[in-house]
Amino acid sequence: MIKPIMIVLMAFMLNGCVLTKVVTVPMRVGGAVVSVIPVVGNAADAAIDTTADVIDLVPL
Repeated sequence: MIKPIMIVLMAFMLNGCVLTKVVTVPMRVGGAVVSVIPVVGNAADAAIDTTADVIDLVPL
């Protein structure tokens, strides 16, 4: 009886929102670090942020 309940709970925890956040949070942190580079930093940060936004929209 406990095993099916655990499977359902794990499925709720691993929904698309959590999985995409696992990918996009490190991307956003990396973009913030890159943004301190003069001249190209802000452009690179904007590109990384845009890519992370698109990944957040992926329906998993």
